Amino acid sequence: MKAKVSIIMGSTSDLGVMEGAAKILDQFEIPFEINALSAHRTPAEVETFAKGAKDRGIEVIIAGAGMAAHLPGVIAAMTTLPVIGVPIKASLDGWDAMLAILQMPPGIPVATVAINGSMNAAILAVQMMALGKPELQEKLVQFKEDLKKKIVKANQDLSEVKFKFKTN
Repeated sequence: MKAKVSIIMGSTSDLGVMEGAAKILDQFEIPFEINALSAHRTPAEVETFAKGAKDRGIEVIIAGAGMAAHLPGVIAAMTTLPVIGVPIKASLDGWDAMLAILQMPPGIPVATVAINGSMNAAILAVQMMALGKPELQEKLVQFKEDLKKKIVKANQDLSEVKFKFKTN
């Protein structure tokens, strides 16, 4: 089994956030790898990773970083693969990371999800990979249907909650 998605984080302290992406990829049965690389502390290793990812069979990179959050952009500068940035709430409520990932120069795009939004990053990666893959597309359709069912069930459960002045 060869990884198709690479989950990269600036530090293992980010694993608590990035494991959301791993859980989604597991659910969709997409092989992935997880590594810690730092744009500032291990720049040579980041370059080796980014330049070699496509040749290793990686199709999408999910890169999480906090604070200065240069990791997704640095990776995007060195590969033609799609990079999805996950801003991690480490300081300033994560807005510093969000802005660092969003404000990429022309020609170096990084798709960006919400602060600590690694689950959505993985879903976006699956959607990218599903183009031209009907079996993966069908899994996405079922995933979305399951989301609807959860909300219907939640409303049924709420109908059982009793309050003196509740009208429904």
